[in-house]
Amino acid sequence: MQGARVNKTELIEHIAKKSEISKAAAARALDSMIEGVKVTLKKGGSVTLIGFGTFAVTKRPARTGRNPRTGATIKIKAAKVPKFRAGKGLKDALN
Repeated sequence: MQGARVNKTELIEHIAKKSEISKAAAARALDSMIEGVKVTLKKGGSVTLIGFGTFAVTKRPARTGRNPRTGATIKIKAAKVPKFRAGKGLKDALN
């Protein structure tokens, strides 16, 4: 895993190599993990991976904005947005 960016295929290859499993099994495992996080967040919960971080949902209130082309004022609806907060282990690994 080299470079500044890693795509899903490269991540699957890394998981398969490190875990000594097939790429197909690694892909299923990664997809399952992503789906589990989505389902939990959709229900309003959070997912904490000790040493890595926490996925959670926050509410962004409705607000007014401006159309950059016309300058007209527009209303932006309230929304639920996913957030990730890095854990101590991940922070320490980067420094």
